[in-house]
Order: sequence, then structure tokens, then C-alpha cells
Amino acid sequence: MATRHEDWLWQARRDLEHARASAEGSFFEWACFASQQAAAKALKALFQRKRADAWGHSLAELATVLPKDSQAPAELLEAAKELDKHYIPTRYPNALPHGSAGQSYTEGEALRAIDHAEQIIRFCEGHIL
Repeated sequence: MATRHEDWLWQARRDLEHARASAEGSFFEWACFASQQAAAKALKALFQRKRADAWGHSLAELATVLPKDSQAPAELLEAAKELDKHYIPTRYPNALPHGSAGQSYTEGEALRAIDHAEQIIRFCEGHIL
């Protein structure tokens, strides 16, 4: 069975570039969401490369069940948990107590999300390439 890990990893990197562009344009909620997506695609690329199944959208769950030869360190799990928090509230006005995501997310949150996604992508690349 062929693996598409290179396609997943390519898209992860592209999503990360989208996150950076969104942050530069002050679309901080989209920077956070694109960072979450970049990390998810990188993790799924790693699963593909290892010929393992990856289901769901929780980065923390995916990072926890990585194949034995690619165990995620504690700081990567922490980054995944923080990125998980950007999956829904970044996109839906009713996911927050008041205001919309565009009014609530900050530059600091966007930059941290980008940094977390970069960490996860580098980790995955190190186990793929």
C-alpha cells in the first residue's frame, strides 16, 4: 500500500505558512486555527510514514498514540494540548462566552500557536526524513 506522507507533510508546511500570513495580517484566530491544522497534518504524515492509522482531530490524542519508535516528549504533548484548544473556538462566534473569535484572539496566542506547530512539524520531520 502506498503512503501519502509526503503530501500530508507538504500541506502541513503550507498550513504553517498560512498561519504566519494570517498573524501578519492580524487574523489571529485564523493563525491559531491554521497552526492547529498544520500540526495535525504533520502528525498524520508521521502516522502514514509508519503505516499506522490516525483518527480524529485531537493533537494530544494523536501524539499520545504515536508508534513506539516515535514517542512524543512531554513538551510536545503540552504543545499539542494547547493547539487542541484552537480547533473550534477560532471558527465559531458561539464558542466563546462573548464576542467573536476575531475580537478575542491575540497576537501572543497566534505567535505561540505558530511556535507550537513548528515544534510538532520539526518533530515529525525528524521521524519521517
